[in-house]
Amino acid sequence: MSIPQLPLALRHSPDQRLETYVDAPDGAIAQLRSLASSDEETAGYRDPTGADWVYLAGPPGVGKTHLLLAACAQADLSGRRAAYVPLAAAVGRVREALQSLETNNDLLALDGIEAIAGRREDEIALFDTHNRARQAGLAVIYASRENPDELKLTLPDLRSRLSQCTRIVLTPLDDDGRAQVLRQRAQRRGLALEQAALEWMLKRMDRDLGGLTQLLDKLDRASLAAQRRITVPFLKRTIDDET
Repeated sequence: MSIPQLPLALRHSPDQRLETYVDAPDGAIAQLRSLASSDEETAGYRDPTGADWVYLAGPPGVGKTHLLLAACAQADLSGRRAAYVPLAAAVGRVREALQSLETNNDLLALDGIEAIAGRREDEIALFDTHNRARQAGLAVIYASRENPDELKLTLPDLRSRLSQCTRIVLTPLDDDGRAQVLRQRAQRRGLALEQAALEWMLKRMDRDLGGLTQLLDKLDRASLAAQRRITVPFLKRTIDDET
C-alpha cells in the first residue's frame, strides 16, 4: 500500500514553515530545524536513547501538522528526503505503508499516533520502524493528541520508545496569537485584510485556528475574484455565499 502523499505545492506551502509558527515553546523551532537539517555524518552520532527525536503533543488545532510539514520543507531545503505520513490513512496497514519509506527518506514525520493506539499489529509495525530507523540513522518526528503515557497502547515497548523522545507540548493560541497568524498569512498573500474584519472573525467565528485559516483562504479567493479589500460587509457576504 502506498501512503497518500501531499502534492508538493501543499506540502511545501509558504504558510507551513518553521519560522512562521507562532508562539512555539522555547527551543522547539531550533530543535526541529536541527533534526530536519542534520546530514548523514551527524546522523551517525545521534543520541542512542532517542532523545534527539521529537514527539509533538497537543489537542487539535495547535499546529502539530504545521510543524511536521515545516520540518519536511526544512529537510528538502537542506537537500534531504522527507516523508509526511498521516497514520490515520494507514490504519491496519502500517507495516506495509512504512517499510518503503524507511529506505527512501532521511526524515519521517509521523502524524496522529493516536489513530493506531489499541491496534496491536500496527503498534508492532511502528515499534519495528522506530528501531530500524534508529539503527539506520534516520530522523523521526512524531505527533499525537496525547502524551505517550496517555495513549491507549497495548505494546509497552512502543510506549517506552515514544517516551524517550524529546517531548514538545503545544497549547492553543489566545486571540492575540490567532490574530498574528491570520495577519501574517494575509501579508504573505498580499491580502488587504482590514483590522475590523480580523476582529470580527475572531469574535464571531469558531476560534479553531484550522477553521480560521480555511476561512482566510476562501476570503483570499473571493477578494481576488472581486478585486476587493476584505471588509466586514465583504466578509459577511462571502460567508453567506458559502452557506
